[in-house]
Amino acid sequence: MLISPSQLMFILTLISGTILSISSTSWFGAWAGLELNLLSFIPLIITKNNQYSSESALKYFLVQALGSAIIIFSASIMLISPSFAPLCLALALLLKLGAAPFHFWFPQVMEGMNWIQSIVLMTIQKIAPMLLLSYLTFNYLVTTILFYAIILSAIIGAVGGINQTLLRKIMAFSSINHMAWMLSAILISENMWTMYFLFYSLMSSSVALIFHFQQIFHFSQITSNNASPLPNKILMLLSLLSLGGLPPFTGFFPKWILIQEMTSSYFFMPLLVLLASTLISLYYYLRISISAFVLFSPKLKWSSPHRSQSLFTPLMAFINLFGLFIPSVFIMF
Repeated sequence: MLISPSQLMFILTLISGTILSISSTSWFGAWAGLELNLLSFIPLIITKNNQYSSESALKYFLVQALGSAIIIFSASIMLISPSFAPLCLALALLLKLGAAPFHFWFPQVMEGMNWIQSIVLMTIQKIAPMLLLSYLTFNYLVTTILFYAIILSAIIGAVGGINQTLLRKIMAFSSINHMAWMLSAILISENMWTMYFLFYSLMSSSVALIFHFQQIFHFSQITSNNASPLPNKILMLLSLLSLGGLPPFTGFFPKWILIQEMTSSYFFMPLLVLLASTLISLYYYLRISISAFVLFSPKLKWSSPHRSQSLFTPLMAFINLFGLFIPSVFIMF
C-alpha cells in the first residue's frame, strides 16, 4: 500500500517533533517537540479499515495530554521547589513512555493498531522521552524513581504477557520488559542506551513485520495456519528468540554488554530482576513459535493468502543471525 501525501507529511512532522525535543536547549522547546510528535501521530493511528483505531487514538491522546500537562505543571513547581520539579518531569516522561507503574494504557492502545503503527509506537515514540529522562539522572530522587520503574517494568512486562492470546498485547508487554533494560542503560550512559535501543528497534520491528506480512494478530491464527511455509515458521522462531535475548542470536549481544556494565556499576539488584524477567518472557516467546510447529488444525478456507516474501525472509534471517558471523564487533564495545 502506497503512502498518501498526507501520511508522508505527518510522518515527517512526527520525526521533526522528535528531533526538536532531543535537540532543544530548554524544556519549553522539548515540550513543543513532544506536542508536535503527538499531534502528528494521532492522524497516523486512525484508519478506516480498523474499527478500534479511533478508540486507541483517543486513549493515546488523553494519556499523552496528561503527561504534557504534568510537564507544564512542573515548570510552575520549579519556582517553588527546584529540587522537586525534576521528579515531576520524570514521572510525566515515564507516563509518556508507558513504563510501569504507568503502563496501563500501552497494551490497550497497541490492541487497536495495525503492525506498522505498533512499530512506530514501540520504537520512534520512545526516543524523545527516554533522552529527556537521561537529562534528569543527576537528581537523586529521579534516579531512585528510575530504579523502581526498572524493577516494576521488568516484572510486569514478563508476567503480563504470559496468559495473553493477542499478539499485539504480547508485543506490548515485551516492549515494557525491554523498557526496563533501556532505563538501566540510561542510568549508565547515553551511548549504552543508543546501542541497546538500536538493537531493540531492529529485533522488535523484524518480529512485527513477520506478523504483518502473514496478517497474524491472534494466537489461534498461528496454530490454525498450515498454509505458512516451513521457512517462515523457522524465521518466526529465530526472530522471537533473538528478541528474547537468547544466545547466540543477535538480541543477546546488547544484553550481554549491558550486563557487564551493570555489574561494573554495582547494579546487582536490578540486574537480578532483569535476568529473572527475561527467563519468564522467553516462555511466551517460545509459546508462540513452538505452537507454529507443534499445534496444527485443518486449513481454513477463509484464511488470507500469504504475500510474497522472497526478499523479506532472507533479510530477516540475516538480521537475527548476523551477530553469529561477526561477534568481535560487539566485543569491542
